[in-house]
Amino acid sequence: MSSREVEERSPLMGDSSPGERAPNTALRELLQFKVYKKRWFVLSLLCLLNCSNAMLWLTFAPVADQSAQYLKVSLNAINWLSVVYIVVAIPLSFGATWMLDIVGLRATMLLGSWLNMGGAVIRILGCLQPGQIFYGVVFSGQTLAAVAQPLIIFTPTKMAALWFPDHQRATANMMASMANPLGILIANIASPKIARTAQQLPLLMLVYAVVACVSCFLVTMGMRCSAPPTPPSASAEHSTSEPFRHGFKLLLRNRAYLLLLLCFGSGVAVFTCFSTLLDQILCVQGYTNDFAGLCGALFIAFGIVGAALLGLYVDKTKKFIEAIKVNMSLSAMVACAFTVVCLMQGQKVAVAIVCALFGFFGFSIYPAVMELSVECSYPVGEATSAGLVFISGQVQSLIYIILLQALATPIAESPRLTCTLAPQSWKVPVMLLSALSAVSSCIFLIFFHTPYRRLEAEKAAIYGTGQGNGTAASENK
Repeated sequence: MSSREVEERSPLMGDSSPGERAPNTALRELLQFKVYKKRWFVLSLLCLLNCSNAMLWLTFAPVADQSAQYLKVSLNAINWLSVVYIVVAIPLSFGATWMLDIVGLRATMLLGSWLNMGGAVIRILGCLQPGQIFYGVVFSGQTLAAVAQPLIIFTPTKMAALWFPDHQRATANMMASMANPLGILIANIASPKIARTAQQLPLLMLVYAVVACVSCFLVTMGMRCSAPPTPPSASAEHSTSEPFRHGFKLLLRNRAYLLLLLCFGSGVAVFTCFSTLLDQILCVQGYTNDFAGLCGALFIAFGIVGAALLGLYVDKTKKFIEAIKVNMSLSAMVACAFTVVCLMQGQKVAVAIVCALFGFFGFSIYPAVMELSVECSYPVGEATSAGLVFISGQVQSLIYIILLQALATPIAESPRLTCTLAPQSWKVPVMLLSALSAVSSCIFLIFFHTPYRRLEAEKAAIYGTGQGNGTAASENK
C-alpha cells in the first residue's frame, strides 16, 4: 500500500469518527518513511570493500610454496600471513564495534578502506626485492590490512539497519556479509592462476592492490553520509539508542543473546577448522590438493547460494529462529556424514557432495544470525551485538584449532598418502568436530527462545498496541 493510498483510506489521518481510536502521531510519521536508491550504491561499496579485504587475507595460502620461495622464508612464516588476521581481530574488535555505534558508519568505512589500501600498497614494497628483511615489510602490510578487517566485517548489520527497510534488511546483510567468502573464493582461484611461479608473486600483489585502491577511491568519493536524509524504519532512527558501555552490560544480562553467542560462536569455530584443516584431513586418504581445493570452493560457493536463499526467506517471513534452527540441525547431520566419508578412500563424489551441503546448510546462516543477534538484543547498537558474536567465533576458533591439532597423531608413510609433510591421523579430531557441532546445535534447538525486540518496537511505534504487519515505504526518485 503506498503512502498516498494510506492517506486516502486510513481513518487515522484525521477523518475518524468519535468512536474510533484517536490518530497515532508516530503512525503518521512512519507511514511516510522513504527509502533511497543510493542504498544500493552504499551496499555495493561495502561488498567491494569486504571482498577486497578477504582477497588480501587469503593471498598467500593458495600459493604458499611460491611465496616461501620468493620471500626466502619457511612455510610456517607464510602461514602467519593468514593467521595474523585472526590474532589482530580479537583485541581490535571491541574498538571496531564502538566506532561503528558511536562514531558512525561513514567514518568507519573510510578508515577501513584506507587501512585496507595502505596494507595492500605496503605489501608491494616488500615484494620489490626478495629476501627475509622484505618479508617483514610484507608482514607489516598484511597486519595493516588485518587491522581493517573488523572495521569492514562488522559493518553489514549496521549498514542494513541504517539504509534498508525492514523487508530488505536481511537480504542487504546477506549480500554484504557474503562478499567476504566470495573474496576468499576469488583468492583461492586467482592466486594460483596469476602466480604460477615464484617470480610472479609481485604481479599477484599488484593485482590485489589495484582492487584495494579502487575500493578505497569509491568509498572516499561516494560515501558522503552515514545515513540517508530520512530513516527507512522506526528502529533506524534509534539504532544507537543505548550507550556503548551500557549496551555491553545489557548484553551480558541477556540470556538469549548469551546462548546465541556461545552456540553460533561454536558453529563459526567448526567451519573455520573445517576450512583450515580440510586439505590435511583428505590427503591422508589419498585425495589430492586440487580435490581438496575443489571441496573448499564447493563449501564456500554453496554457502553463498544458501545464504542468498535464506536471506530472501527470512526477509519475507521474519522466521529467523525457525530457519536458523532447521539449518543448524541439518548442518550437524552433514558434519556427522563428513566424519564417515572423509575416512574412506575413493569416495570423491560423496566427499564433494557432503562439503557442498555443509556449506549450504551451515555456512549460509551467518547473515541471518547477525540479524537475529540484533533482534534479540535491541535497543543495543547493531555493531555491538553482531560484533561480539564474531569475536566469540574467533576465540573459539583458536581454541578448537589448537585442540584438534593436539589430538592428531602421526601415522606411518603409506603409498596412498598425498601429504608432503608429516602426515597425521585426523580420525579423533574429526569425530570431536562433528560432536561439537551436534552439541551446539542441540543446545540452540532446545533452549533458544526470544522475542523479536526490534520488529516489536517498530510495530508498537506504528500501532501503539504492538499489532501490525509492516510499514509503508516509498522509493525516492
